[in-house]
Amino acid sequence: MSPLRYSSFLVLLVINIYALVCGDGVDLSVSELGDKLEQMNPSLSSSAAVNSPVFKPAVHPAFSLNLLSAFPEDLEISDYCNELLHIFGQRYVAYVNCLVPAARPVKVCQNCFPAYGSLKEIYANISSEQVAPGAEGCSGTLLRSDRLMLVYVLYSNLEDLWDKSHCEECIVGYHSLSNDTLYFMATLNLTLTCFEKYQQGNHSELCKSCKSPYRDLNELYSGMEKNNTLCIDIEDAMNMTRRLWSKNFNCSFPRAETVPVIAVSSFMLFLPIIFYLSSFLHSEQKKRKLIHPKRAKSYSSLMNIQDKLS
Repeated sequence: MSPLRYSSFLVLLVINIYALVCGDGVDLSVSELGDKLEQMNPSLSSSAAVNSPVFKPAVHPAFSLNLLSAFPEDLEISDYCNELLHIFGQRYVAYVNCLVPAARPVKVCQNCFPAYGSLKEIYANISSEQVAPGAEGCSGTLLRSDRLMLVYVLYSNLEDLWDKSHCEECIVGYHSLSNDTLYFMATLNLTLTCFEKYQQGNHSELCKSCKSPYRDLNELYSGMEKNNTLCIDIEDAMNMTRRLWSKNFNCSFPRAETVPVIAVSSFMLFLPIIFYLSSFLHSEQKKRKLIHPKRAKSYSSLMNIQDKLS
């Protein structure tokens, strides 16, 4: 170690010991300490900054990230696939932003079918092997190039949600709602309008005045249920309407299918009685025996003797 560096080291040591022991306001930061050294010996500041563990040259973080992201051109995705990925991200976000407000009350199908149609379209372009001339397919690059398969998993989750909602039963080609769905919504609006009109005050008037539109709504729902034309929007709307009718307004409505249910139940109750009665009558018939009178028997034997004598 040169005498110059040794003297500088002693100066630093003395200053630090003095600050720790005395504590009389001497509080030097690293920058102030460097300034003192530079004032004492300008030629030493640059060499001390390089060799000291305190003064380390800063490395720009973007430089290291750029080095890590630099791959050969044959491993990078094409501009065409990158554009498809960008569009997929935009449409994915748009569809999710539509789903969240449509959670309660459920309006997933009627509000979000255009967004899902657009997302389904761009995913079909990504997964298709038939692309424009001179362009390579993006399914291998964007869907199956890594273990995570992020694009595939994201779309599969939303597709599974769409299938469980049975939204295909309520729409026509991702362009409009079906006629059955529109007619159900119109009938539902009539029923809810009647509820709003008579919900204030005595609910007996509501049960009497809204019985007809509520009955029409139930019959329409039963027909759609048999035809398998229900989606989650219609199911949830009907459940909420029935809850209002029975629980909130305390109304009752005899449904048409209760009559055959009562008839079948009555038949099942009387079935054991009919069974035991028929068994008793059948056993009594077996006990009966044909008994011939004695006089008739003797007369027949007498006739046989006369025939032999003659």
